[in-house]
Amino acid sequence: MRISKTLIPTLKEAPAEAEVPSHILMVRGGYLRKLAAGIYSFLPLGWRVVQKISRIIREEMNRAGAQEVFLPAVIPAELWQESGRWDHYGDQLLRFKDRKGADFVIGPTHEEVIVDLVRHDVRSYRQLPLTLFQIQTKFRDELRARAGLMRGREFIMKDAYSFHTSEEDALREYKIMYDAYTRIFTRCGLAFRAVEADTGAIGGSQSHEFQVLTETGEDAILACDKCDYAANVEEAKARSVASAPAAATPAPAVEKVATPGKRTIEEVTAFLGCQPQDLVKTLIYLADGKPVAVLVRGDRSANDVKVKRVLGCTELVLAADKAVEEVTAAPVGFAGPVGLRIPIYCDHEVCALPSFVCGANAADLHLRNVVSKRDFAPTQCGDFRQAALGDACPRCDGGHFIGYRGIEVGQVFFLGTKYSAPMKCNFLDTDGKEKPMVMGCYGIGVTRIAAAAIEQNHDADGIIWPVPIAPFEVSLLSLQVSDPQVTAVAERLHDELQKAGIDVLYDDRDERPGVKFKDADLIGMPYRITVGKKGVAEGVVELKARRSPEVVKVKIEDVVRVVAEKVERERAGGLA
Repeated sequence: MRISKTLIPTLKEAPAEAEVPSHILMVRGGYLRKLAAGIYSFLPLGWRVVQKISRIIREEMNRAGAQEVFLPAVIPAELWQESGRWDHYGDQLLRFKDRKGADFVIGPTHEEVIVDLVRHDVRSYRQLPLTLFQIQTKFRDELRARAGLMRGREFIMKDAYSFHTSEEDALREYKIMYDAYTRIFTRCGLAFRAVEADTGAIGGSQSHEFQVLTETGEDAILACDKCDYAANVEEAKARSVASAPAAATPAPAVEKVATPGKRTIEEVTAFLGCQPQDLVKTLIYLADGKPVAVLVRGDRSANDVKVKRVLGCTELVLAADKAVEEVTAAPVGFAGPVGLRIPIYCDHEVCALPSFVCGANAADLHLRNVVSKRDFAPTQCGDFRQAALGDACPRCDGGHFIGYRGIEVGQVFFLGTKYSAPMKCNFLDTDGKEKPMVMGCYGIGVTRIAAAAIEQNHDADGIIWPVPIAPFEVSLLSLQVSDPQVTAVAERLHDELQKAGIDVLYDDRDERPGVKFKDADLIGMPYRITVGKKGVAEGVVELKARRSPEVVKVKIEDVVRVVAEKVERERAGGLA
């Protein structure tokens, strides 16, 4: 393809609203343009990236035995009401009425639609298992759309759904999809890690996220330095190991200590001369409107996802100052478990402490020598804190957590009968009895992969595309388009590269070499071939990999073969 005949409007300056490298570079490189907050138009280069990612996904989904369908984006509200998500999904669900006043949504995901399809046409165990997938535009009304394709409102997603006669068969398919995702992200040329994850609004009992590893990632990931355990820090799956119980030595009686104006962990520990791990924070939450207390050590943070899961509530929020004062009868900063008349959930580290300092539920007072189960009765001891670097691995013996940052690009879920049971998606078993189908769900953010690839692969000059998803594999630059010999060589190489199956973007513009080099680095094709007057006279062209500063001279008659070998090797191996 010739740049002179292609819409590639590169920009020298970054857009004012762009915050992350992928957003900046995709706009500057002429890959996409903003239509509205979180909604983008894909230009030719951007759409080629989406198409290449989609092709890899389709090939691997077909290889795994899934069948492609295409479902409506507009969904009647009755299906969401039937599944129970109409009232629980939240404000991200874009709802509207048609001219007759009927309620509809723009699909953020398609569990209800696929269940409705299958329950009408699949009735017997002989028709199962069945896995269906689609690649389609979704819409989630994010409160604050940001970071370009990383957190947009409209996006392209691959979603797949499997239907089974048993939990055992559903878990078999879960592993097949897990392996398919591993191949997909490897083929896309990405460094990634699969991590145990919470199921969130999708639901179900088991899930893994696939995280592209990059310093700009919005998710904090903890991974064992000894085994393959990994989990998202913010989610319930980042489990913490229970501490050894405290020694049996009796603690002194509880002692009230005046702490005038000392509310924060830093202020109290400095005033009392103790360490944060010797102090316990009493956090007051509202769980579906009812107050509960969560206790964690002073050097730890509570994990709201873990708390919410144990409580089984729909909504969990930290109580406002007024609610805290009503529950504790004290100003904010002096809450403690002793004498508290609400459910108390203690992290297992708190239960293991021989004694600790905490608020006294009175202004300017704290308590020393408090002991769990002696001085107050916990409703439950468990894992309520956020896991941290250096913590012991919950899966293996001797491993400890190290940290990464990542961008979630895919997730697999074991759903069980979460949707099939309420929506009566049933099958007749071998004994003629009607049973709900067991389901799995598997999603990939197609457009998010493009953004994540840039976050992982860029430098100060622009994008560095992995070969498998690059819009073109080679940038071919003609430095003197007015020179017949240079043009003849460039035209010949353009045609030969295409015949060799190489996607080539030919810069045939009448522009200064500096402009062409700048644009080539910005848009980031994996290889650059430069045809110049001096090189043509010597019978050579310059070849440069975008990842490397090295420029090598290659004979004109050899360059197509050399580049084809490099591209083919990287296509097959994924990572460059």
